[in-house]
Amino acid sequence: MSNYSIKDLEQLSGIKAHTLRIWEQRYNLLSPKRTDTNIRYYDDSDLRLILNVALLNDNGYKISKIASMDDVTLREEVMKLSERSFAYNDQIHALTLSMIEMDEERFEKILNSNIKKLGFEQTMLNIIYPFMGKIGVLWQTGAINPGQEHFISNLVRQKMIVAIDSQTTKSTGKKFLLYLPDGELHEISLLFAYYLIKSKGHKVLYLGQSTPTEDLNYVCQVHKPDYILTVLTTAPILEEVESYVNSIADRFSYSKILVTGHQVLSQEFSFASNVQQLNYIRDIHGLLEEIESVPQEK
Repeated sequence: MSNYSIKDLEQLSGIKAHTLRIWEQRYNLLSPKRTDTNIRYYDDSDLRLILNVALLNDNGYKISKIASMDDVTLREEVMKLSERSFAYNDQIHALTLSMIEMDEERFEKILNSNIKKLGFEQTMLNIIYPFMGKIGVLWQTGAINPGQEHFISNLVRQKMIVAIDSQTTKSTGKKFLLYLPDGELHEISLLFAYYLIKSKGHKVLYLGQSTPTEDLNYVCQVHKPDYILTVLTTAPILEEVESYVNSIADRFSYSKILVTGHQVLSQEFSFASNVQQLNYIRDIHGLLEEIESVPQEK
């Protein structure tokens, strides 16, 4: 069981700490516990409650009515709302709750209903990406534990692999090599890039997480990819990004190097001429459209 501060509840629910304290006093909505040193904290049941309250309150339910509901009624109202509302924030709230509860069945149901309505690509861009960004921040600040983050990441990863497998390539497609640098394990963005590229009919060589430089060298020498794409989330460290990317660009000068991720987001680097910096994963759309607009050689 995890312990949360009122600031953690604010980050997870979007409800200001001041408002939570007022609700706590006026409606007895929460019952904080205290440590041996008299520090207030909240547990998993408090977090689940406040996430449910936030979802209903955001959709027009009065707090006085919510506070009068028992646990069963509250959960039923939330389930009904998440099934009929396709507002992105509501879906992100619902996914956050399923992560806290580690409820795989509910997560799958929410994700599948959004894919059916919006399509896989729009679900990823408008719901899963903001959601994954949110839990990444919460994990870094300690508001959620690594087990919860891994649980959700692996479910998303499974969905992506299925979506990738359903795409087909064209004989005229360009050849892309996708990899993460040695020590980089955050794979979701790279997998989504794989999906986008393959959905346009291009061929993808996927090396995945933490690729040693010697392995990258070997595959590139054999296949001579037109494009090499990497995502830098935590590795290499910011001070080494420019030299790392330029060394890749120099070693594989016959390829266009595409680089994105948190480590290059809105940063100013002096990259080699064959490097293209993508601030966001959705920028791949523009690149793929440019490739399609160029007449293919007969």
